Amino acid sequence: MKTAENDGDVEAFLASVSNRGRAEDAAVVAEMMQRITGCPPRMWGDSIIGFDGYDYKRRDGSAHRWFVTGVSPRKANLTIYIMPGFKRYSEIMARLGPYKNSISCLYLTRLARIDMAVLEELIAASVVNMRAAYHEGDTTTPLP
Repeated sequence: MKTAENDGDVEAFLASVSNRGRAEDAAVVAEMMQRITGCPPRMWGDSIIGFDGYDYKRRDGSAHRWFVTGVSPRKANLTIYIMPGFKRYSEIMARLGPYKNSISCLYLTRLARIDMAVLEELIAASVVNMRAAYHEGDTTTPLP
């Protein structure tokens, strides 16, 4: 996989983001994710700040490692990675505020427009679900 965990400097990355508001929002979410996961932030690729990690195998048998949750201050949106996807979180999503999403990416324009307590609830629930699905030693469990 192109995007892999590395020793990049998270602080330097955030300082390099040209949209200061987006960088500040990413820093707030990163602090939240660190508190929720109990794990330090790590760079994944050159633009994702990820927390914790899990190993999995694809159907083709290839083994990979990915973060449990993460955030990226993209040009168009703040992207928050909710790895289990959103189907099981419809009640939480209804209370979040304005957002867009894809399969496991939550796109926000500004944190000021959403309910931060609800965002924390969503991230915490996704971390619990990922850890339950990918507990220590079980590397072949499919995504929930």
